[in-house]
Amino acid sequence: MQKIVTLGGGTGHFQLLRGLKNYDCNITAIVNVSDDGGSSGKLRDEYGILPPGDLRQCIVALADNEHDNILRKLFNYRFKNGEGHNFGNLIITALTDICGNTQEAIKETCKLMRVRGRVLPVSIDNAILHAETLDGKILNGQTNISYPAIGTKIKKVFYKPDVFVYKEVSEAIKNADKIVICPGDLYGSILPVFITKGFCEALKQSKAKKIYVCNLFTKEGNENFRASDFLREIENYAGLKLDHVILNTKKPSEEVMKKYLSENSKFVEDDLPQDNRIIRGDFVAEYPSESKTIFRHVPEKIARVIVGL
Repeated sequence: MQKIVTLGGGTGHFQLLRGLKNYDCNITAIVNVSDDGGSSGKLRDEYGILPPGDLRQCIVALADNEHDNILRKLFNYRFKNGEGHNFGNLIITALTDICGNTQEAIKETCKLMRVRGRVLPVSIDNAILHAETLDGKILNGQTNISYPAIGTKIKKVFYKPDVFVYKEVSEAIKNADKIVICPGDLYGSILPVFITKGFCEALKQSKAKKIYVCNLFTKEGNENFRASDFLREIENYAGLKLDHVILNTKKPSEEVMKKYLSENSKFVEDDLPQDNRIIRGDFVAEYPSESKTIFRHVPEKIARVIVGL
């Protein structure tokens, strides 16, 4: 049975896990712990816990299919009054108090949701993410890094104080057959995993295939990035060359493209070389939502490629 480790946080991680769980493989989802916005940020400040939001999303993604629909709605339910918390975040917070720490709370939540695989925080240390911009400014906190002023160019991200890799994460990385870097917020979700002390050392010791599922759109902080820019940043932080890049080539409809452009997001241009490590194809679909039609990777398509490598 393949041992597949996924890295990241947010919707890209969620989509990928929903596809992988349908295959006969051993999944470990490793989640960044830098979130400081919304419900996660409030609970982190008030209770001193690891931010539960991205952990919750991965747990929901890997929940048993038979119960997936209602549990997904329940765990993602956001109270409209009061603090606007997600119900799943509150459950993880309560279990942290009961179990004494977040890592045990996550394990109990996974049992409750009948998760197919494991969900692990990359670190159990509580620290603030920072970034230095090219013009010398310091951005404090993931929210400010993920949504900087238009035109901001980030030079580097770092934790203060340092955070250290969780032991189970290091073991999972070293024993993996495949390590998949999920699409997501480059400076707010993906790279914070790599700057965790001890993580890259474990990555370099691993004989696993290292795979990156390239982002579909740019956002604040990487407005004009092309595929090669995303890949360069990840390989620079990882300190090694990745084995494969999975790159979607299908463009969204003109209507959807205009909606993303209105938010200063551009479709990621394919400027990567024509070689065997770049896997190109149609891996996406347009998903209607309440506010707009969203362009996302199709879980089944992207998982099929990863498992088949």
